[in-house]
Amino acid sequence: MSQETDAYSVNDRLTPVLRPVRAGNGFEEALEQILQVVRLGLVPGGERLPAERELAERLGISRVTLREVLKVLQDQGLVEARRGRYGGTFVLPRTDAGGEDELRRRIAEVDIEDVLRFREVLEVGAAGLCAAHGLTDEQAGRLREALDRTHEAPLAEYRRLDTLLHLTLAELCGSPSLTAQYAAVRATVNDLLDCIPLLVRNLEHSQRQHIALVEAVLDGDADGAREMMREHCAGTAALLRGFLA
Repeated sequence: MSQETDAYSVNDRLTPVLRPVRAGNGFEEALEQILQVVRLGLVPGGERLPAERELAERLGISRVTLREVLKVLQDQGLVEARRGRYGGTFVLPRTDAGGEDELRRRIAEVDIEDVLRFREVLEVGAAGLCAAHGLTDEQAGRLREALDRTHEAPLAEYRRLDTLLHLTLAELCGSPSLTAQYAAVRATVNDLLDCIPLLVRNLEHSQRQHIALVEAVLDGDADGAREMMREHCAGTAALLRGFLA
């Protein structure tokens, strides 16, 4: 794969999350967004974040501020800086330090019902908007590509690519505010999902729902898209309630 193609792929993945920050809280909002990139797995462990100049431009901050953000992430053990021709800032692979006890500690104060309901509202709304307003050929291609990647995903990569499919749909609905809210709630959903096992039968069922959902969106069937997304969210919610309630 060429560097240009790889860069485009990373840019495409980050589009739903990275956006210009507000002047008053540039450092804090930039840190929040890059943390979401890492937590959502949009840049997997071992891969490089976009170059500093590009990240600073996309976030609307100075490179000095960006370096302060990256220093925080480095101090937290989330990224590392590498020098040389192939250097840059690389996301570190996630460790299982603390295991299930650590995961459960992180979600102990999460209101699971609130998270699941908010997620459903955002996702059902996004699916309906995409179908009702229609997608351009380029947007439809992006959605199909995101779906195709979930088909080909090895088990260890499935949740990351599933996240990317849902983020792509949220972005394509045309509401940056909805996309930002969805990225935040999806990071919490992923923390919850990390506490339960990957069930092959559930993933096969989810894939059938993904296919039906994308078909409804591309066919302009807003009611069908909303209903399929509602059903899809309900399946995930049932598993999380069963394991974590």
